[in-house]
Amino acid sequence: MSNKTLRTVHELLKHNFITEQEVLSLDKLSQTYAIAISPEMVNLIQTTDDPIGLQYIPHPEEAITHPDELNDPIADEALSPIPGIVHRYEDRVLLKPLLICPVYCRFCFRREQVGPDNGLLSDQQLENALQWIENHPQIQEVILSGGDPFILSPRRMKHIIETLNQISHVTTIRIHTRVPFSAPSKMTAEFIDSLESDKALWVVVHANHPKEFTSAAYQAIKTLVKAGIPLLSQSVLLKNINDDVETLESLLRHFVEWRIKPYYLHQLDKAPGTARFYVPIDKGRQLLSALRGRVTGLAWPTYVLDIPGGHGKVPLGPDYFNPQTPHSVLDPNHKIRQI
Repeated sequence: MSNKTLRTVHELLKHNFITEQEVLSLDKLSQTYAIAISPEMVNLIQTTDDPIGLQYIPHPEEAITHPDELNDPIADEALSPIPGIVHRYEDRVLLKPLLICPVYCRFCFRREQVGPDNGLLSDQQLENALQWIENHPQIQEVILSGGDPFILSPRRMKHIIETLNQISHVTTIRIHTRVPFSAPSKMTAEFIDSLESDKALWVVVHANHPKEFTSAAYQAIKTLVKAGIPLLSQSVLLKNINDDVETLESLLRHFVEWRIKPYYLHQLDKAPGTARFYVPIDKGRQLLSALRGRVTGLAWPTYVLDIPGGHGKVPLGPDYFNPQTPHSVLDPNHKIRQI
C-alpha cells in the first residue's frame, strides 16, 4: 500500500508502472507535463493499462502531437483578460485560483498549464481577479476551477467564498473538483466549513470509471451531502476506459446512488498527445443512444463538445427526430414510431 504521491518517473519505475526502457523518454516528457498520482489512486491501479492506470500513468505516445491537436484547445488564454480569469460566456466567469492538482490526468486539456511550478495566484492577483468580477455586473455565476480548488487551504477558500458573497450580482458559485474521488483524504471538516455560502453553491465532481467509487470516496461525498451542497458530475468519454455501454451505465448509476446528478459527459478536448484516448463522436452518440431506456432520466448526462477556438459547448446527444418525417420519431432501438 502506498502512502505518498508519486511525482517522478523513478518512483513510477519502483512501482512497476513503467519500464526501464521508458525512463529516458518519460523523464523528458515530465518536464512538459507534470506527474502526480495520489496514494488513493496508486492503490487502485492493478495494471498499467487498467481504467485507473491509463488515466494517470504517463505514456511515451504523449510526446506525439497530431495535426488536429491544439496547445489551448478551448482558447482559455485568448479569453483571459487578467491572470486567474477566463470569460467565455457573458453571464458567467471561470476563476482559477491555482493551477495545481492532487493528480494529473494524462488526457487533460490544460496539461501544459497545470503543475507544481505554476502554483497559486498571488494574493494581489487573487484580489485583482475578485475585483474584476465585481466590476462586471453582467456576471451572475462564478465557476472555480484550475487546477483543483479543493486543494486550496480552508482559509483561502473561505476568503474567496466570503468575497463572492458580498458581490450582489453574483447569484451562483460552482466548484469543479476531482478531490472527492482522487484524493478524498484531503477533504477535512475545516475545508467543508469553508464552503459555507449565502449564494447557491454547487459542486461538480469528476470521475470516469466505477472503480473510482471507493469507500473513502463515499465518505468524502457524504460530507458534502450532509453539508447540504447539491452535487453534479462530469466525466470524459475515454477510449479503453469508459467507451462501452456497460461501463457507462455502471458509472452513471453509481453517481445517482451517491446523490450526484450526472451533468456533463465530455467529448475529449484534443490537447497534444491525447490521441490514445480519443473516441469518435459517432461512437459516443451510439453509446448514449444505447443507454436510453437502460437508465433512469436522473442518470442521463448531456454529451457535449467544447468547440475548438473558445466558441463554447454544444450538445452532441443522439437525435430521435427527423424533419424529413415530422410525424415520426426513432425509439432507442432506432425503430420508427408514429407520433
